[in-house]
Amino acid sequence: MSAEHKPTVLIVGAGLGGLIFGALLEKQGVPYTIFERSATIKPLEFLTISKRLHQTGAYKETLEPYRPSDYSPFIFIFGSAGIAQYIVARPQLHALFLKLIPSHKIHFGHRVLNISEEDDRVTIHLSNNTTFEGDIVVGADGAYSAVRQRMYEKLKAKGELPKSDEEDLPFSCTCLVGQTEVLDPEEYPIIKEPLAQFAAVLGKERPYTWTIFTTPAGTLCWMVMHHLSKATSKAALEQRFRNTDNAEWGGFQAQAMCDETRTFRIPTQDGKKTLGDLYDMTPKDLISMVMLEEKVFKTWHSGRFVLLGDGAVTAIHDAISLANLLYAMPSKTSSEVTKIFEEYHKERYPVVMEAFNISQLMSKITERGLIGAVALYLVTRMPQWLWRLSLVKQLGFRPQAGFLKAVETNGTVQARPAPSEMKARAVYEMQQQQQGAASL
Repeated sequence: MSAEHKPTVLIVGAGLGGLIFGALLEKQGVPYTIFERSATIKPLEFLTISKRLHQTGAYKETLEPYRPSDYSPFIFIFGSAGIAQYIVARPQLHALFLKLIPSHKIHFGHRVLNISEEDDRVTIHLSNNTTFEGDIVVGADGAYSAVRQRMYEKLKAKGELPKSDEEDLPFSCTCLVGQTEVLDPEEYPIIKEPLAQFAAVLGKERPYTWTIFTTPAGTLCWMVMHHLSKATSKAALEQRFRNTDNAEWGGFQAQAMCDETRTFRIPTQDGKKTLGDLYDMTPKDLISMVMLEEKVFKTWHSGRFVLLGDGAVTAIHDAISLANLLYAMPSKTSSEVTKIFEEYHKERYPVVMEAFNISQLMSKITERGLIGAVALYLVTRMPQWLWRLSLVKQLGFRPQAGFLKAVETNGTVQARPAPSEMKARAVYEMQQQQQGAASL
């Protein structure tokens, strides 16, 4: 795309998806600005902040182990570049992405109050009475996206919003997450292990699942999921809307959940440590409590508005796909913008639905009764050949930025190229050929 045809992109949200999308636009030379309502970001090369993962463990409440899930086939399936072999704390990954964005291109601490669209331009109005104009608005601000709300309001007024997209976000669990300070390796020998240790305890009598994993920094990340009944889900929803921040609950609710789960044992070497021990070693500002929504919206774009998905993997893959299509877009006319948005939705929606269905299937493990028992039996006793096929199916899609040098596949399974990547790659290679001819 020539310089005069490059659109100005306004990105709402500085989560993983918004930052990686901004970094990809930076590589393209596309003008963009990121807006983040938080005043700061909570707290590097990737390999220095991650640990290699060979297996994950699952345990009963008594800490009796199930058969672990073996991820060592990654090295053969995907080759040495298989990023999925590594585990990293989300705050550190976020900090890594943030380093890719020039500081003057991101605005912190102001909410988006309104977004208007007219005359082939979009305008963002912030809470500090400033405005920014652009050609495209990208909503990367999570499940309760301000961009989605504005877009849906307009579509609903015109009678063009699907009924399913008008319904509230359903959810079945709340999630408490945190990361400890650096631990004493003599007291917590698990952190000395050279490979990442990832262990989940599946509650039977208690409606909880709790997980711990190690980091290269000598800390433990932990996550506690409270699986809700229909009654408790409704109560949690009412509590959420009494809070002013739709993305996260306040400290009172987080502390209450910490108090309720303090005595839960965790699978460390001595088997005597509890979640309470980890809570006491975790800075308060590194504890968050959120609700995990379970829905895939049908409407992803309208006019010059477009949305990235919520969740780390989905948001990053969405960002790569959209950046590829933007790179190959010949002009920034409304018709071209609509065309790439439609291609983006066509490519990503089936993949997202597949991931959503897999997630729903895995969640059956935590259910009480026959369904949960059968799901747990199948997952913990899956034959290795079937497990290997499952890995290939789930992770065979490895998107790349088609406008950068391709990463070679050195494993036994070739990556499934996405249409957006191939489209961007064709433009990139053509430009490389033209530059080579011009230099002769």
